[in-house]
Amino acid sequence: MAEGLPRRVFAGWRGLGLFWVLVLLLLGGGKLWLDRLGPPAPREEIVAEAESAPAPAPEPAPAPTPALAEPVPPPAAEPAPVPVAETPAPPAAVPEPPAAPPPPAEAQAPAPATPEQTAPPLEVVAPTPAAPAPPALDVPAAISDFPNARPIAAPDPALLEQGRFGMLPRVGADGRTSIRAYAGQFDRQDTRPRIGIIVADVGFSNAQTEDALRRLPPAVTFAISPYAPRAAQVAERLRAKGAEALIGLPLEPAGYPLNDPGNRALLTGRSAPENMANLEWVLSRFPGYVGAIGVVGGMRGERFAAMEQSYLALQESLRNRGMLFVDARPGVAGPSRAWGRSVDVILDEPATRTEIERRLGELEAIAKARGSALGLAHAATPVVVDRLVAWAAGLERRGVVLAPISVLIRRPPETAETRTQ
Repeated sequence: MAEGLPRRVFAGWRGLGLFWVLVLLLLGGGKLWLDRLGPPAPREEIVAEAESAPAPAPEPAPAPTPALAEPVPPPAAEPAPVPVAETPAPPAAVPEPPAAPPPPAEAQAPAPATPEQTAPPLEVVAPTPAAPAPPALDVPAAISDFPNARPIAAPDPALLEQGRFGMLPRVGADGRTSIRAYAGQFDRQDTRPRIGIIVADVGFSNAQTEDALRRLPPAVTFAISPYAPRAAQVAERLRAKGAEALIGLPLEPAGYPLNDPGNRALLTGRSAPENMANLEWVLSRFPGYVGAIGVVGGMRGERFAAMEQSYLALQESLRNRGMLFVDARPGVAGPSRAWGRSVDVILDEPATRTEIERRLGELEAIAKARGSALGLAHAATPVVVDRLVAWAAGLERRGVVLAPISVLIRRPPETAETRTQ
């Protein structure tokens, strides 16, 4: 065993010797290979070449540089240029062609397009403008269905006076009134039974107002809501058409306050000065109408009319300003303190084709029996306008005539000294 130990030690030392011999051979071979490749270019040469290269153009996409056999990239971010000694640079393995001067900005080639950029650039489109608003009612429109209608005169300053909220109607110094000044055309020698039609609450819907103005005959009377946003413009259109205009009076209705006639209504719970102030506000909404009717939004002022003294004071105020008054409650006696009359038939309760046609027939029967009749439609809905147009087309052969409201009014019975028109 003592003899085997030196033998194993000798074998270990021999293996270690062979290992180091291999290491020395590899190192020697690597040195010979590096000597054959030649020494690397010194750092000073790389810096000199980087400084001699032209500065990149200040464009987001610089022009591509010419392809070289061995391109030398510029150095990574350097804190500051390193001064270089003026030593001759050894020749490069491949001679570098001289750098071409940069082309002018407008002639520089664009950067190579990627597959996503091959499509033509998108055209910048201006944002689409908002849809135009509906045409304003102050733009005169041709009344093509009735080209021979005679326009009504423009508002007369002699029949207006300044009030708290605007211009109010008044009787002229020469006794003229709004009833005559703004009356529609009618042959008073015509002895046929006369029928008047009032279409109320005009002015809220542009589409419905335009349709009614274009299609309904000029002898139809229109009541403009005091809450309409363009009441004066609607009145101007009516005068151009030759149709008479009324102003709607918001009077306290049955079922108040569930049925609300608006914040300018004449109410039984308000004092006389408050109601008078609201009346002046309503009458100042626009000029050039023949009178007023006690209807707004389908409400006909039943509770206010039941307060007799207030109702009579309202009629007297209208008469003193030269206006007529229409009581919208069907079947009641006409106004006793103002020129006017009451409605005979409500045409659109309910607003169905069959019911409107039936009530128009009833209106004709009343006119033939009494000499005249007055019908009221609460709004210029499409079904109302359609039925009125079809009905009016056959009036001639049925022996009746359509008349504006100013032709149908009566003298107030209780006031013998009432001023003549």
